[in-house]
Amino acid sequence: MLETSQLYTDEVYNWLVDYFTDHMHITQYGGATSTILPINTSIVQGSGIGPASYVVNAADLRTTIPGNRIAKYADDTYFIITACNVHSRAIELDNVEA
Repeated sequence: MLETSQLYTDEVYNWLVDYFTDHMHITQYGGATSTILPINTSIVQGSGIGPASYVVNAADLRTTIPGNRIAKYADDTYFIITACNVHSRAIELDNVEA
């Protein structure tokens, strides 16, 4: 039989998995409505757990090309790529995806 602490840990884990699974989004603006699409990111904006999950996900994110910079704030990530490194945009985005 599981100890109480293990049971609690499993419940939290299962809740988080459920929370980050199968979210959908629809936008309404000016009388028009978009089609409903899945949210394919791990951060749900406006959620109580969003900021903490962003910190966990972005903590080890680094640029791959010397001279490029990364700025992280709240739940946004910005790459600052100098003109001489403009060719590295796709490389940096591929690194984020990986």
